[in-house]
Amino acid sequence: MLTTSVAEAAQCLAQGKVLAYPTEAVWGLGCDPLNETAFLEILRLKQRPIEKGVILLAGQLSQVEHLLKNLTPQMRQQVIDSWSNLSNQNRATTWLLPADDSIPHWIKGKHTQVAVRVTNHPLCIALCNAFNGFIVSTSANPAGLSPARSIQDVNQYFGSELNYLNGDLGLSQEPSKIIDAITGKVIRA
Repeated sequence: MLTTSVAEAAQCLAQGKVLAYPTEAVWGLGCDPLNETAFLEILRLKQRPIEKGVILLAGQLSQVEHLLKNLTPQMRQQVIDSWSNLSNQNRATTWLLPADDSIPHWIKGKHTQVAVRVTNHPLCIALCNAFNGFIVSTSANPAGLSPARSIQDVNQYFGSELNYLNGDLGLSQEPSKIIDAITGKVIRA
């Protein structure tokens, strides 16, 4: 399926299918994070080990606020500010946050934390909001190959095995930086 309809794409996710969609910098693969079968399909497509974990993408703070409860007030504010002060030209920030019981073990991989980003990409915001929650967001490429920067790249990697939400990438030239919210350590600069 190829669509430009966010409602159709959200329905695809709700039906347990894998969706390719544009993010701030590269194309992503997504699914319902609570659907283990769909998640395992992403891992199969990417040839990615489950131990690595993946990023969860949210359209608004309220979708991930429960994951900020165990942070200090200062760190909580720093995380929120990094998500809310983005212009479309700034690089997005993904935070490693303490995972609670709502996060399935397959999403975290071997980690006790979960990687979370509240996006500024209008299409991703609309998709998460139409899905009514966060979604899996991992780069659309087999392990070891360059992330897809166009729908043609995704199609070359995965062909008709995917459903596609067509749209434009954001203005960022690089995937999100990743920071551990507990230690402040930069994991991906």
